[in-house]
Amino acid sequence: MYKNIYLVRHCSAEGQAPDSDLTSLGKSQAETLTEFLLDKQIDSIITSPFKRAIESIKPLADRLGLQVKIDNRLSERILSSTIHEEWLKMLEHSFQDLDICYEGGESSRLAMKRAIEVVEDVLKSSSTNIIITTHGNLMSLILKYYDKSFGFNEWNALTNPDVFCLKFNNALPQINRVWNESMLLSN
Repeated sequence: MYKNIYLVRHCSAEGQAPDSDLTSLGKSQAETLTEFLLDKQIDSIITSPFKRAIESIKPLADRLGLQVKIDNRLSERILSSTIHEEWLKMLEHSFQDLDICYEGGESSRLAMKRAIEVVEDVLKSSSTNIIITTHGNLMSLILKYYDKSFGFNEWNALTNPDVFCLKFNNALPQINRVWNESMLLSN
């Protein structure tokens, strides 16, 4: 039996804090995202506990009459607890060395492990078309788990929002980016 997992990166937000709201643009993007996903026969929605992720997918859940399940394992990865001017280089290095762990942060491997646990739980569930809403770095690590070539440059090319479909017919999914920025421009 096949399963489609739609990995969704949240819409534009006012900041990186867990309680950051969507911007007015982000709220408009959430409506566009809803229209885009409406016909995908979604039967389960799981999201990061961060407000921006919830607000990105809640309009769709409301339209479909589905409950949004919060899963703390989908929280954004913390690269470091201290602010660094070189954070972008640090992030790039963390895609090359999955075990590097900066002060107060989480290694890519540990973040990937907790995110993949969510995917594995979904694969064992009775749902067929599932949305997992998360954040750019964690989304990239999920994609990297299944496609080793996915790295820093691919992370850097992600948009807010963004959607990838992982179609599982066996252990390794077929991965397709199904979202593009022109969808936002057409509204």
